[in-house]
Amino acid sequence: MISGPSYRDGDRRLLYVFPGQGSQHAGMGKTLAERYAAAREVFDAADEVLGLSLGELCFEGPEERLTDTINAQPALFASSMAALGALQEAVGDLPRPIFFAGHSMGEYSALAAAGCISYADGLRLVRERGRLMKEAGARQPGRMAAVIGLAEEKVAEICAGAAKRHGGVAQIANDNCPGQVVISGDEASVDSAMAAMEKAGARRVVPLAVSIAAHCPLMEPAASALKEKVEATEVRAPAAPVIGNTSGRPLDSAEAIRDELNAQLTGSVRWRDSMAFAVEAGVDTVVEIGPGAVLTGLMRRIARKVKRVNVADAEDVRAFGEQFG
Repeated sequence: MISGPSYRDGDRRLLYVFPGQGSQHAGMGKTLAERYAAAREVFDAADEVLGLSLGELCFEGPEERLTDTINAQPALFASSMAALGALQEAVGDLPRPIFFAGHSMGEYSALAAAGCISYADGLRLVRERGRLMKEAGARQPGRMAAVIGLAEEKVAEICAGAAKRHGGVAQIANDNCPGQVVISGDEASVDSAMAAMEKAGARRVVPLAVSIAAHCPLMEPAASALKEKVEATEVRAPAAPVIGNTSGRPLDSAEAIRDELNAQLTGSVRWRDSMAFAVEAGVDTVVEIGPGAVLTGLMRRIARKVKRVNVADAEDVRAFGEQFG
């Protein structure tokens, strides 16, 4: 798996998706590494490439260190690739999906799974991405909040008004699914937007426990610095198209992939559009590869009839093999 996954053609209408930051938890990947040599190799390689005990951090925590942005991003990337490696070991060549996609940082996992970037390059990029985001957040703190039960168009309108009033930044960071939007920006603008959304009838407005305003212009310093690393990274054609976060459409060239990664830190994650596009193109089964079940949960809200499969631990790998092997 370190050299990249391999796929077989078939008639299964699959979508492989990969989780982003927030899905990390102590213990992730542990049963995979215990049962599958390919998963152990993924974690061992991460330790070697990054010069830290990433596997131990994933398996044992502590949670506080694992959730630090600079660690969470490579930890999630490695855990998702370990799950993919375990699947490869258990099944052999994997059924080729119609599309790959990843939520925010998970887009790097999707690109690695699709063979666009190497595992080692992906690790280095997400480690640097996490470092730069943490640095940008320390320099210019911001806020993020989840808005439940208010239309995306209304959320965008309220954010624009709050940003104008305060001369700051407030925008949609993630349009996750019908009725669930995440906003991001400077503290004053986001606070103002949150109050206005409650008045506008949002069912819940929940501040997120972060000091980093991801997917908004406050990440511009991080995006500019990361661009140099992205431009220097070899990018290859995908085994199947990767649906981009900011466009909600397939990325069809190395240039399009680089443009997407450069835009992603300051642009909105259009996850609902991405998943709707995949379903309209014929996807009938979504497979979330990596820790947690956030993305299959969102798919339930986007297209309830689509079958949902999770591959997060060794038992999930066994179940996938029985169904798709």
